[in-house]
Amino acid sequence: MTQQQGPAMIEAIGLSKYYGRFAAVEDVSFQVSQGEVVAFLGPNGAGKSTTMKLLTGYLAPSSGTARIAGHDMTNDRLAGAAKLGYLPENGPLYADMTPRALLGFFADARGLSKIRRKERIEEVVELCSLGSVIGKPIGKLSRGYRQRVGMAQVLLHEPDVLILDEPTAGLDPNQIHEVRETIRKLGRSKTILLSTHILQEVEAMAARALFINEGHLIFDGPIGDLTREGRPLDESFRELTAV
Repeated sequence: MTQQQGPAMIEAIGLSKYYGRFAAVEDVSFQVSQGEVVAFLGPNGAGKSTTMKLLTGYLAPSSGTARIAGHDMTNDRLAGAAKLGYLPENGPLYADMTPRALLGFFADARGLSKIRRKERIEEVVELCSLGSVIGKPIGKLSRGYRQRVGMAQVLLHEPDVLILDEPTAGLDPNQIHEVRETIRKLGRSKTILLSTHILQEVEAMAARALFINEGHLIFDGPIGDLTREGRPLDESFRELTAV
């Protein structure tokens, strides 16, 4: 276990989720401290998305506790959600709305004041490079632009914690580079838990990795421990997750 720096902003404490006898996630515990960018890795079906949904309060755990910025996401979800930005894989967007209209809708839903609403929409549009498509229907945008709209929506209320599930899935190399640069910028001030299958992105953005396989946490430590003496990260991935 790596030594934590600063207060814990994401905490999984004995998290389990059962569907009948099937354990999607079982007794998973870890924490991510303020200012950390941590990669959350594992093969398909390992329990990554389920764990993220438990952490965000989208799913109720069968047992255990999830906390965001100290708030129990079962008993105090609204307070935790105010500190959290969650980008699910293939997150839903309203295809008939423009990015401007969508961001305005979520700003109102978040209770931003009229002045703050205008400021924050301008800031996230610039950060996510949406200026050229701000008035176009989301359904007409490329996958890369839709992903940027999702990221802008997640950042709108200035959350302290970001949980990003496959933020670069389906993007081309140029779009991946843009998302990577955005996450790097955000990592200077935010706590980020990032799930991805693109291992090159892991080494570029995170210093620490969590590996989950068959619903169990099997590694928590510096990425450098997995790449010593020039060892490729994908080799460590295969070794850790081999059944």
